[in-house]
Amino acid sequence: MALKTLEPNPAWTAGAYEETVDVLAAHDDVVFKIWGGDWCPDCRAQLPDFAAALEAAGVPDERIEHNELDTNKAGPGVEAYDIEYIPTVVVERNGEELARFVESEGVPIAVYLAERLKESEPT
Repeated sequence: MALKTLEPNPAWTAGAYEETVDVLAAHDDVVFKIWGGDWCPDCRAQLPDFAAALEAAGVPDERIEHNELDTNKAGPGVEAYDIEYIPTVVVERNGEELARFVESEGVPIAVYLAERLKESEPT
């Protein structure tokens, strides 16, 4: 089941996050695994903007995994990925975790993950 909170926010402006969108677009070999719940206030506040960033970056649906959790935070992959707080977004390449956003940071999800992805690039 797809998370309704992952419907892109139509008011989100890609131009304000050009570098973030570019980084997400450049990593065309990663998968975004997202845990959340439509009942969760943090998810409702953060995931629509993240979905808009993924859309602006041209990330295809087959590289975005929705994992809807119930109010007890039970659902697919919770134990395997040690999910405790939501929203949680794990970015993987070939099964290897490159970045993880958990619940809140000082910047939006897309910005946070783009920064981690830039750090993971070989120099």
